[in-house]
Amino acid sequence: MSKITFSTKEIKTLQKNPNIQRVSERAITYTDSFKNRFMDEYLAGKLPRQIFIENGFDADIIGMKRIEQSAHRWKKAYEKNGLIGLTDTRKTGSGRPLNRELTPSEVIERQEAKIKLLEGQVELLKKLEATERRLLNESKSLDPSRVYQLIYETVEQNQFKRMTRYFCDLLEVSRSGYYSYLKASNIREAREQLDLEAKEVILKAFNRRGYKKGSRSIKMILENDYNLIFSRKKIQRIMRKYGIVCPHRRPNPYKKIAKATKEHQVVPNKLNREFKQGIPGKVLLTDITYLPYNGNSMAYLSTIKDACTNELLAYHVSDRITLDIATKTIQKLVNNKKVTLHPDAFIHSDQGSHYTSPTYQKLLKKYGLGQSMSRRGNCWDNAPMESFFGHLKDDVDYQSCKTLNELKAKINHYMVYYNNHRYQWNLKKMTPIQYRNHLLFA
Repeated sequence: MSKITFSTKEIKTLQKNPNIQRVSERAITYTDSFKNRFMDEYLAGKLPRQIFIENGFDADIIGMKRIEQSAHRWKKAYEKNGLIGLTDTRKTGSGRPLNRELTPSEVIERQEAKIKLLEGQVELLKKLEATERRLLNESKSLDPSRVYQLIYETVEQNQFKRMTRYFCDLLEVSRSGYYSYLKASNIREAREQLDLEAKEVILKAFNRRGYKKGSRSIKMILENDYNLIFSRKKIQRIMRKYGIVCPHRRPNPYKKIAKATKEHQVVPNKLNREFKQGIPGKVLLTDITYLPYNGNSMAYLSTIKDACTNELLAYHVSDRITLDIATKTIQKLVNNKKVTLHPDAFIHSDQGSHYTSPTYQKLLKKYGLGQSMSRRGNCWDNAPMESFFGHLKDDVDYQSCKTLNELKAKINHYMVYYNNHRYQWNLKKMTPIQYRNHLLFA
């Protein structure tokens, strides 16, 4: 019992509280209903002082020691006998142990209270065990801030108000860090709002002109088309955070080229991977790729690319992979009046039968074009051309086309986009045509 004594004025004040049955200078007798309500709220996570204050008690009058002693005494009685243990038996009992036999109704009442208490404890343990497993499983690969969020959600949803220390120890995070995380909620909300605004802008650049892009292309589009400066790291962070994924090419095995006949001639590799020679219209790369469409139909795309500016100078789509696909591409290159070729211009290709053909080689000599070939089975010698085909297949949904004309329309649209609107990191963040004009002006 607390040594605090109450004055006459304090006794009158306490007697006005409906939760007090009687009060003297040294003792307070609480009502059974208040003790039952106290245990309900205490088990829900409230502190004893908070419960007393919310029920009209003045903590300064009764003192913290009296509150703590009452809470300890009621908790111990509740754990032993349930709600019956909270009942005041001083009126009905003599204060001595009960020697008489209990009536059947008293036995049933006590057993029901005990069963109710045990069931509540078992359910709490089951719930806590499931919560522990979930927390441990979900926190294995999470950063501390996400672990703090997980603890907060668990505490709030399951009303484990007094389990914060236990959960922090269970997941091996700092308790002070957890409370700092809770205090910084306003800052996080403000940062989240800024990230959402950045996400909307990045998505516009990501989907611009109908083709999905990576962080480099997004950065260049934001600078050139929207006059916004975002660091590439920020763009990558926002893309990771909101699951904005650019298509990634899978590495393809070397293409098996049909063996050339004896009359076909292989020429030396005069390029030697010196793709960027700073002279537009000199190093021209060519190759053919397969474009399956409409289930079981196949089309073929032959292209010629300027290795210096990455500009697509000529291309031809056909449903046949005969020699004509290569020769018609050369004819389109020569007839393209927008293209100015260097006097020492040469075509670099792989050792495919189209390019080793005498007919193809005579056509190049006719137009004064030199010829170079990659080493056998070495796709890296023509890497920029292979890279372009990879980007095209990532960006163009060619497999959904129903007809060859529909496929040609999509290819035409992409070629215009690639040359005029697709900014490239290694071209000083310019498009191929902008970079070509930049070099010619310089």
